[in-house]
Amino acid sequence: MVSTNPFAALTASISPAFMKTYVVLMVIAVVAGTLFDVLHKGSAKYFFDNWRTAKKKGNKPVGSVHLASLAVQTAVVDVAMSGEFCNARRRVAHLLTMYGFIAYVISTAVMVFGYATMAAATPAIWPLLWHMGALLVCVGGYWFWFFIRVDVAAEGQTPFRLMRADLFVLSLMASATLALIWSALQAAGAGWSIVFFWLYIIATTVLFAGVPWSKFAHMFFKPAAALQKRVSEADGSRSKLPAPADKPEIFGSARRQPRHY
Repeated sequence: MVSTNPFAALTASISPAFMKTYVVLMVIAVVAGTLFDVLHKGSAKYFFDNWRTAKKKGNKPVGSVHLASLAVQTAVVDVAMSGEFCNARRRVAHLLTMYGFIAYVISTAVMVFGYATMAAATPAIWPLLWHMGALLVCVGGYWFWFFIRVDVAAEGQTPFRLMRADLFVLSLMASATLALIWSALQAAGAGWSIVFFWLYIIATTVLFAGVPWSKFAHMFFKPAAALQKRVSEADGSRSKLPAPADKPEIFGSARRQPRHY
């Protein structure tokens, strides 16, 4: 199963041209949805206005070499390692989902455009990445949804409570889950595997076409916001918080143990 290109096996009933057209349409949907999100919410205007305002407050110039260094730090720490998450479990779940999603999307594009026919032998690495990516999405997504969601337990809410902001993670989990089920049924020769293929298509369409109503577009803003934060700290325009109150060297006296009379 994990070494078989599920899209190539599908060509007996569905044209490769249909699959390629679908992938192109999903790319267009993401671009159009992100642009709509930017224009509708004014995210880009707010971001650049805020950056210009912060830059005027800076008292230390940031050279091109320093800026490049900050960009590398942002890419490594904030993007590749999800350094914005202080909670270790949340960070691990996010990394599993993120890298699984990247592998899932890239391998899908490669298999559809490069090997979506039975005549073209698919290198084993691409089906493996596709299945492993979908599995990582499921592990990270379900772990987050049922065990890490913020305030669900504290507020006494059920983990099945749905909000519009949940559209991205739910549609991503549904897409990856249905993809694995479809692939397993197809490998087993089940004739009704095509039902799960169309369910997979529906979930994937919601994932990519629902960008204006989900948090999908945030992944494009977060790296830029993280870089802006580092630049603001470097040029002095971002005010730093005072030291914690339990620092005795700052406040002049060490804390004492409470006395009980």
